[in-house]
Amino acid sequence: MDYVSALVPPVVMAAFFIGVVRVIVKTQGGAAKTKEDAAVDAAMARTEGARQASARSEA
Repeated sequence: MDYVSALVPPVVMAAFFIGVVRVIVKTQGGAAKTKEDAAVDAAMARTEGARQASARSEA
């Protein structure tokens, strides 16, 4: 019975990892991709704007 208790944690972790990978793959692209891309673009624009503003105030 020791072998069963030794194998359970790796099997559970492997199943969880496979599930996480499947969720990640399924959520790539699709209808939400445009919204996610827009959110990333907006965040990058805010960061770039703040960086330029701080460069202007330092000069």
